[in-house]
Amino acid sequence: MKVLIVTGSSGGHIFPALALMERLKDSRAELLMVLPDKNSSGKFTPDCGSIKYIHDSRLRPKLDSKNIREAYFFLIGAWESLRAVIEFKPDVVIGFGSLNTLALLFWAWLFRIKTIIHEQNVVPGRANRILAKFVDKVAVSFVQTGAYLKVSRQKIVLTGNPVRKGMVKLERKEALDFFDFKEGKFNILITGGSQGAHKLNTVCCAALTACHEKNDLQLIHISGEQDFGLLNEAYAKAQITHKVFRFFSDMQYAYSMADLVICRAGATTIAELQRFGLPALLIPYPFAYGHQLSNARLLEESGSALVIRDEELCAEKIRDKIGQFMNEPQKLKSMRQAYVRVQAIDAAGLLADEVLNLN
Repeated sequence: MKVLIVTGSSGGHIFPALALMERLKDSRAELLMVLPDKNSSGKFTPDCGSIKYIHDSRLRPKLDSKNIREAYFFLIGAWESLRAVIEFKPDVVIGFGSLNTLALLFWAWLFRIKTIIHEQNVVPGRANRILAKFVDKVAVSFVQTGAYLKVSRQKIVLTGNPVRKGMVKLERKEALDFFDFKEGKFNILITGGSQGAHKLNTVCCAALTACHEKNDLQLIHISGEQDFGLLNEAYAKAQITHKVFRFFSDMQYAYSMADLVICRAGATTIAELQRFGLPALLIPYPFAYGHQLSNARLLEESGSALVIRDEELCAEKIRDKIGQFMNEPQKLKSMRQAYVRVQAIDAAGLLADEVLNLN
């Protein structure tokens, strides 16, 4: 059986696709991943199957000179997608959202190849709303997502959001030793997602360097490329025990040592917080149709996270929240226990079964 997997360019799209590929590897399916060419640096590379890159496009629903250029790239990507379908001859095509998946799934539908899409967020993106009408199955991460899709309920299947196989909780000491951190400190993980988040980076840095309890802190900050040097310098000057990474793939170590996570609310991050049962301060990305706010509200309503809206984000608020958590360990304990109310499912296994059963 041949399975073609196509995704957008962000980690939120790619990591669930990689988790699916890990699971499909056990079925001996022949796998091809298609990614936008902005990912050709190799930061996201499957450990099974092959990979192909197509032109990336930021096409928007407006007419201007920049959009004409993006339309040109979209057409090139559409041609490259057609070639990928013809050359690989897949039995099933699965898309993980974004504009870059539209053309390839259209060709698959045109050639009567079985198709399935996966939506990671509570509120589906524009591409998946369009594609839902044409594909054979729509896999969703949250039961609430079905209300946003104008398709037959029989077409929708709840799988959850796949998390990579290696994302398992480790012993705290093993995780601390990995970063050369000490026992007995309060450990914070800050991440803005696979590409970083400048506002989150700078506000959290200002909050932590002004924190009265900074001698009791140990910090992992995943910064992205832009702010790496600035953060390293600021934390060193403030004498905070820290490790800053442009990008970090072994997240199981970071999650396993963390007492508190401060992060955006992308769907993959939400799934990983659920996997590790971690208290979080969530600052949803305010754009992209408000997907992240809807994701964040689910954890807030369960009692496992607090939400700070991006427009309310400031160093003083973050500093005060960190101080409260450090002085109220019972609050953190109750937030961890709140994850018991979140149903744990084998998302990668369920999605793999849907893919295999389509053929």
